[in-house]
Parts: sequence; structure tokens; C-alpha cells
Amino acid sequence: MSTLTASMDLPPVAASVPVARRLVRQLLQVWGVRQDRDDAALLVTELVANVVDHVGGSACLTLEATFSDDWLRLAVVDCSPARPAVQELDAERARGRGMLMVQMLADRWGCEDHRGGKRVWFELRTPRL
Repeated sequence: MSTLTASMDLPPVAASVPVARRLVRQLLQVWGVRQDRDDAALLVTELVANVVDHVGGSACLTLEATFSDDWLRLAVVDCSPARPAVQELDAERARGRGMLMVQMLADRWGCEDHRGGKRVWFELRTPRL
């Protein structure tokens, strides 16, 4: 199988969060991925929400997807060099669990410099049958 890729630019506003989730679900259905689509959509939601909450304004926001035989990689690119942090679980805090979910659900994840900003990505491997 060849590698499939998609890239979508979105405004860094709250309305882009459900749009990104819906786009990922639809794209993964069309591609016929065997990875958990709910996990993929949840993690993309968290990454896009992080950009909206912590970068926002007139910053750039690009959603990237790559699918190959045994892996799915989803990434969110923004124009801020500030790196995300995995925070300890704190029942007193109403927010701040997004990167912890990424760390727990993704097979791999990372953050890399990209054109003065960053790319935060995660990978989901094809489940073994």
C-alpha cells in the first residue's frame, strides 16, 4: 500500500475543535484505517484545543494526517515555539489533561520545531489481530 497524506488549514478558534474532530473521523473512515478512530479523534481534539487555548489569535493551525500499512500519524502545526507539557493528574484542576491523554493513548508522540513554530504529533499503530 502507498502512503496517504492530507493537510488542512483551520483558523485557531474554538469552532475549529469540533471541525477537526469531524474531519479526522471522516478521513479515517474513507482511508479505512484499523486504528481506533475514537482515540484518534479525541487526541486530535486535544491538540487543536491546545492551540486554541494557548496560542489562538492570528496564529496558524494546520492539521496533518499520514497513513501507511501499519501506522497512522496525526499532527497539529502552529506558529508558537512554546512546547506542550504533560501535567500530572490533579483532581482539583478542571483542565490540563490533554497531553496526558496523548501520552497514555498514543503508541508514540512528540514535538518538533517547524518553521518558527512547532509540530505536535502522535502515532497509532495498527492493532495486531
